[in-house]
Amino acid sequence: MIKPGTEAPDFALNDHFGRTIALADLRGRKHAMLVFYPLDFTPT
Repeated sequence: MIKPGTEAPDFALNDHFGRTIALADLRGRKHAMLVFYPLDFTPT
């Protein structure tokens, strides 16, 4: 578990266009938000 205030480790994911985006590519330039989207109409 990562403690609050700890810098996130680097990772890479595909965006909705299939392009690979790494957190390291965004560091220092933009805000980054990672959202886990559950299936539609499921309780969260």
